[in-house]
Amino acid sequence: MPVMPGAEAYHHAGGRIGVLLCHGFTGSPQSLRPWGEYLAAAGMTVALPRLPGHGTTWQEMNRTRWEDWYAELDKSLADLRGRCDEVFVMGLSLGGCMALRLAEVHGDGIKGVVVVNPSVVNDVPLLWLSPVLKFVVNSVPGVAGDIKKEGATELGYARTPVKAAAGLLRLWKLTRSELGKITQPVLIFHSPQDHVVKPASVRILRERLTGGNLNVVELPDSYHVATLDNDADRIFAGSLEFITTNASVPLQRD
Repeated sequence: MPVMPGAEAYHHAGGRIGVLLCHGFTGSPQSLRPWGEYLAAAGMTVALPRLPGHGTTWQEMNRTRWEDWYAELDKSLADLRGRCDEVFVMGLSLGGCMALRLAEVHGDGIKGVVVVNPSVVNDVPLLWLSPVLKFVVNSVPGVAGDIKKEGATELGYARTPVKAAAGLLRLWKLTRSELGKITQPVLIFHSPQDHVVKPASVRILRERLTGGNLNVVELPDSYHVATLDNDADRIFAGSLEFITTNASVPLQRD
């Protein structure tokens, strides 16, 4: 299946610190590409994979599940850990959820987590019906493109594939149930004006991550896809500062 121009995966061989970037549901690496390039320019080894079924067609995505997307991230993480001394994971929206899940599973194998408008709970009442709805309709209107900045666009699907979405309830439940395993430092960037992910997700993370390892930074001038929005520079610089604060090895700029 041909990949949409601009939705390709991005990789950069840099220094001893690795960063795995996880894009969101029905989105593509395009939404995180500027972030990845910023960290690469700062000397990081960066992996931004394209998740299965993304960046092509929503019909193809309907043939994939969250387990497929997570497996792709897990493979990229293993590659980074084989090439770098320390690895950080970062993600947007559902990619933030999967970044948190990676931290739960891999423990000390991940040095820290940065998430932007993470999704860890169902905000859409219709989604509760998705296990049945998938037998009735193939797709519903999409959620891509929630950006405040004029002229900025997200390369994502105009339709949400229902079969692919049906398994999200299990991913969210699994991730929430093991949040207590996360002892690494966590940085959350949160847009109060988010039309896709409601405040409940950040509220849950505040309630469950109580070990003093959580910091939440608000993004006052951005919507959901904040990595392409008015506060993008704040995210990029903040994540770099997070890395330099928590890494045990020095940065190596190109």
